[in-house]
Amino acid sequence: MEILQGRLLALFIVAFATTTTYLIQAQSDPKEFISLDCGLHHAVSPYTEPLTGLTYTSDANFTQGGQSGRVQKVWEEAYKPFTVLRYFPDGVRNCYNLKVTLGTKYLVKALFLYGNYDGLNDGPKFDIYLGPNIWTTIDLKTSIVSRTEEIIHMTTSSSLQICLVKTGKTTPIISALELRPLRDDTYNTTNGSLKLLKRYYASDFLGPLIR
Repeated sequence: MEILQGRLLALFIVAFATTTTYLIQAQSDPKEFISLDCGLHHAVSPYTEPLTGLTYTSDANFTQGGQSGRVQKVWEEAYKPFTVLRYFPDGVRNCYNLKVTLGTKYLVKALFLYGNYDGLNDGPKFDIYLGPNIWTTIDLKTSIVSRTEEIIHMTTSSSLQICLVKTGKTTPIISALELRPLRDDTYNTTNGSLKLLKRYYASDFLGPLIR
């Protein structure tokens, strides 16, 4: 029964993790995408994700801290970037440093799946920052499956820092980090960031989206 429930939840994970990808692929060049599978070992990097056809690479060259973990087996049939994760047991603030194009609008997407990787059945709660500003609080204690956060950001330099900040006793984690450049006429903003509040879908469960 537990395995069946896990597989059903895995299907929901796939649906929510991939919907934005199909939309962005229609208006951006995938060659310019940054797709990091957090915690992925160098020996199996890069790889092509079978559902989206996108290439994911290890995050090891983009952060100096953290360790690799693997979700429990019941979750391994989900979206491939959710199979492993990076967790940060040391320090309060651990950051990713990414090269971006100055003055470009990006969709920044962070994905989180606890998957009981540590066997403690205690999802973490922590903050995530975009540069010096708080993006949001990630609370995986209350998330049944996964958590996805999206924000549109106009870059003001050629680098972008995304940081996970420990706020309590639990350990911050991240499963995947994605950056997608957008057209200039997409979500007009001259500076700052636009955070996703709610998304509505009109599609088959795993079919193409209708806009």
